[in-house]
Amino acid sequence: MLQVQTGGMSAAEHKGIKVKLVIATIKPFKLEEVREALTDIGVRGMMVTEIKGFGAQSGHTEIYRGAEYAVNFVPKIKLEIAVNDAMADQVAEAITAAAKTGKIGDGKIFVLDLAQAMRVRTGETGEDAL
Repeated sequence: MLQVQTGGMSAAEHKGIKVKLVIATIKPFKLEEVREALTDIGVRGMMVTEIKGFGAQSGHTEIYRGAEYAVNFVPKIKLEIAVNDAMADQVAEAITAAAKTGKIGDGKIFVLDLAQAMRVRTGETGEDAL
């Protein structure tokens, strides 16, 4: 079991350090700009996944070889970034500034409490694992 319990709190919370998980979906062509913005504010790592989804835009239609097709899922990039609590707002603001086009489908950002983080190689936990 990864989570070390200390009086109902994770090890990170016990030390007074909270860890957040920032999950963002962005347009694929904005990935490099977002990566640069996050690197500039000191983010040292992130996970990137190619995904498909839909929101308010509910997909779109495309014409291929003269026939019209409904594309119900739009390609997106999903970013997952674990940061200390103090950086979470700054990370969300950097993503917003770099990913915004002003058009529908720019994406979403979710900030969640992360119960525990552990570096596999060293066993470090909490903020030390980031």
